[in-house]
Amino acid sequence: MDNPTGGSKRLQLALLASVFVVAACGLAYELIAGALASYLLGDSVTQFSTVIGAYLFAMGVGSWLSKFVTRDLVGTFVKIELAVGLVGGFAAAGLFVAFAANAGPFRVLLYSAVFAVGVLVGLEIPLVMRILKRDVAFNELVARVLSFDYLGALAVSILFPLLLAPHLGLVRTGFLFGLLNALVALWALHLFREQLARRTGLLAAGLVSVFLLAGGFAGSGRITTLAEGWIYADDIIHAETTPYQRVVVTRWRDDIRLFLNQNLQFSSKDEYRYHEALVHPGLATLPHARRVLVLGGGDGFAVREILKYPQIESVTLVDLDPAMTHLFSSASLLRQLNGDALNSPKVQVINADAARWLEDNAAVFDFIVADFPDPSNYSVGKLYSAPFYRLLSRHLAPHGMTVVQATSPFYARESFWTVVATLEDTGLKATPYHALVPSFGEWGFILAGREDYLPPETYAVDLHFLTAATTPALFEFPADMARVEVEPNRLNDQRLVRIFEAEWRHVVR
Repeated sequence: MDNPTGGSKRLQLALLASVFVVAACGLAYELIAGALASYLLGDSVTQFSTVIGAYLFAMGVGSWLSKFVTRDLVGTFVKIELAVGLVGGFAAAGLFVAFAANAGPFRVLLYSAVFAVGVLVGLEIPLVMRILKRDVAFNELVARVLSFDYLGALAVSILFPLLLAPHLGLVRTGFLFGLLNALVALWALHLFREQLARRTGLLAAGLVSVFLLAGGFAGSGRITTLAEGWIYADDIIHAETTPYQRVVVTRWRDDIRLFLNQNLQFSSKDEYRYHEALVHPGLATLPHARRVLVLGGGDGFAVREILKYPQIESVTLVDLDPAMTHLFSSASLLRQLNGDALNSPKVQVINADAARWLEDNAAVFDFIVADFPDPSNYSVGKLYSAPFYRLLSRHLAPHGMTVVQATSPFYARESFWTVVATLEDTGLKATPYHALVPSFGEWGFILAGREDYLPPETYAVDLHFLTAATTPALFEFPADMARVEVEPNRLNDQRLVRIFEAEWRHVVR
């Protein structure tokens, strides 16, 4: 077995530094695959769980296969590094393009890529340990290699959500770590230059790999734009990846649309129907209302409707993603759509987790709007749980009212009535209703408070959709949307997320 280190401390440190980089790259590919699957398929818990499980299994397979490498350890290590760099570096871009182009069964492609990268990563560390083992005592060898391995994983686990994903995006981050793997291979070629018989061929392969990965890194913006151009039928006028979601705004003639993680949030053609139905049936019955809280709704449309009431003195908007509120308070086209509501002197914008903010503040409000995305994952599902609604009710004035968007009672009938049952479980009186929004279909809302609700007899503000005469019909449910018996959504099981996913899985939107 070859061992060219000759006891060199410098060489040992160089290899251990390589272990740090290798571990960082390995975890990065795992995080990229999990995040990409979450963006494209939803349900982040399921996607990360299955990706991590498949990846760790593949690493075990790679570690087992390493025992069959008995010759040319360094040359094999270099080849594996180049293979990891190319496969891992191009994986995110390839998967994104394949999903956009509908090039095949995406889950098969996803887990094939995860398995391939995992096997290659599983081969790396055993080879490094075998290269070092003649110069370092076994217990010291294991301690050093695993320490650097864990440190590399720690570094990327911190950098990925805070810096890499939000600022570089998943595709560019993949190419970056692919480059790092290729550079480790070139570094190993330099360290062992005197002991490698086929160094010229490996050097050429390494330089070609660096060239390809650098080209991918430089062109990742175009790759993303191309793929999203296939996904979205309209022209993309804004796209960014934030620490929380993928935000895409499209335009076709005078129709502006917002997508979060590919899910349509509004169309400017009919968003007024949704937001009028969300705000006015409740707020129009509260002439005493002065203070309003909006949870979610970072696009400012609900705030726009609330500000139509001159008696409203203050609106507090709590939205998790600062990129959303910045976009809709600064982009001129979007400010026209929301009536520049987020820049009103009556409005205070706070970027925070809604549940945490409610826990940390004691303010009481006359009207509360919960305009969250649909409960498609567990991080959002907690905002539809009984503990959250109990927390929300503490901030509701004695004669106040809250309204919750609650997905479609037609397409997701059980999900809708689960939200109703959850609100009722907190002791509030829930009054469900629905409205037709052409972009979404029949959509559901729920008013809740401590008093019985009666629809308004008149609307004192200018509306395009609602009238006092047609409002009572919103509270009538035909047979195919009628109530079904369901359990409340509790935080410890979040059954609503699983129900929602099952109901929407076969719906073509």
